[in-house]
Formats: sequence, C-alpha cells, structure tokens
Amino acid sequence: MSKKVVLAYSGGLVSSVAIPWLMERRDAQVVAVTVDLGQSADLAEVRARALAAGAVRAHVIDARDTFVREHVMPSLRADALADGRYPMATALGRPLIASKLIEIARIEDATLVAHGCSGRDRVRVAKPLRTLDPSLRQIACVEEWGLPPDQIAGYADRLGLTPDAPGPDRVDDNLWGRTVGRRGDPASGEAPESVFKLTRPLAQSSAQPVELIESLSTIAGEHGCGRLERVKNHDDGSRSRALYEAPAAVVLHLAHGDLERYVSSETLEKFSRALSATYAETIDRGEWFDPVRTALDASVNATQSRVTGSVRVRLYKGDCRVVGRTLNS
Repeated sequence: MSKKVVLAYSGGLVSSVAIPWLMERRDAQVVAVTVDLGQSADLAEVRARALAAGAVRAHVIDARDTFVREHVMPSLRADALADGRYPMATALGRPLIASKLIEIARIEDATLVAHGCSGRDRVRVAKPLRTLDPSLRQIACVEEWGLPPDQIAGYADRLGLTPDAPGPDRVDDNLWGRTVGRRGDPASGEAPESVFKLTRPLAQSSAQPVELIESLSTIAGEHGCGRLERVKNHDDGSRSRALYEAPAAVVLHLAHGDLERYVSSETLEKFSRALSATYAETIDRGEWFDPVRTALDASVNATQSRVTGSVRVRLYKGDCRVVGRTLNS
C-alpha cells in the first residue's frame, strides 16, 4: 500500500503539478488541503481541480474566523508591519496553513507533508511545521524539482493538467490583503492599473466621504486607499518589487497606531516601536508558534491595556488620515 502525503494545495501551477509528481516519484497517495483564508479563488473549483489531478481526497477548510482572531488581530495589536509600513497578509497566513496541514496529516495517518513554497515563503511554512510536529517529514516540491517556471508549465502540459496559467506576477490574497510580486526591474515604471483589484484608481475615486454601510475594505478601496509598493534587494544583487493592496489593513493599522501614541508616554512609545519591529521580524521568520511570540504577546498585552477608544479617519483619493480620536472611559 502506497504511503500518504498531505499537500498544501492552492489550485495553481506548482501545486497542481505536485500531485502527479508525488504520486510518481514518491509512490504516494496525495491528500490535497486548501485552507480558506478569504482568498478570491473559487474553492469549489480548486477542490475539483485537485481531484482531477489525481488527489485521493481534497479537503477545503474554512479558517477565516481563526485567521482573523488568532493571526490578524494579534499582529494588529502589535502594529506588526514589514519595514514599519507594509501589512503582512501573506506571511500571517502561512503558519495557519501549516497547522491545518498537520491536523489533516493526523486525521489521514500520514507521515509526509508537502508544499510548493519557495524562498522566504518556504521558511514561513517549514518552521511552523517543525515546531508543531517535528516527526512529520517535509517535501518542498519546488526545491526538489529545481526547474524554472517554463519547464514546470511544460510538465503540466504533458500531464494534461490545466491549472491557472502563470502570469508575469505572483499573486497571493486573503482577507487581510493582496500581495503581487512583480518580476523585472523596479525602475521600469508605475504598475499598470490591471494589477490592482481591491482599490479604485485615484482618478475615479469618490470626491465625497461615504457612510460606513459596507465593509471597511470596500469603502477604503473605493477611495483608492491601501496601495503600497516595496522594492526588495536580493542576495544575488537583483531587485524586484512587491505591490500590496490592503485597504482594511492600512486603515486599521493607522487608526490603532494613532490611538496607541495618544495614550502612551514617550518611553512606552519607543518600547512599542521596538516591539512592533520585533513582532514583524518574528512573523517573517516563520516563528509564529515559537516561544518568542508568546513572550512578545505578553508584552503587547501589557502595553495595550489603555489603548481603547474610537478613531475617526478621513478617506479621500488615496489619502487616509486620522481626524480625531476619543478615549473610552
């Protein structure tokens, strides 16, 4: 009887190719796991795609509530932003995906887990897996293949698979925001409007404030708020840029940070800034389930006891600013 391997499955090219590859090279039955973090993909279609590729079972797990309560909100309270500016939507989702892989591996009595992450993303999945269950063996498919994207696509064609075609960008989205990794020179000019999905172009954004009748993400996006661009320098000397689209995250981080500064002494504010930077680094290193985050959360809880109140924010053509705050008695 062939062994089982639990695969983190997104429905994209890499995870789709991973199913027949694991079946062939590892003589394994593949159990696909898709974790619903509020991404835009049709997850019923994703599940059907996994089964069509050869998975013996395909689990779709609704983890949106857990994601918000146990991952997003702690990071918001800590004001954890990459480089002090960028919401960490993608990085925050990885430890939760790892924990769900372990849950399914135990249900399926599997000793192998696999994923298609590479680079920094691989660390963000691999380290939580090791921390939560060091007995599980991990397979990082992309690293084992050592193939460029065009050869992976060719392999998919030969297998008759029809996953989402790879575009010029790497897109990852969930409830907290959307990240687009762009290949090529960051100095090549402004990103085209076609890249963005959540935020309205500034030229088309409303010139009047709107009532809070829809979600914050929708409203902030209507005003063009929540777009950020980050240039990344890589070890080989190359550069790339990541485009962030996170209307709700940008507004909430702004409001929370303003209220925190309002109630903090100068010394406490300096400590909170250092704490926020350390918290963001911990997320980036994949240490969500490590004792270091438990210690950080204890510090955050201590500093947040007085941070409670209401913040008024004005949104206008891409600009988001605090215009008032009221402390709770």
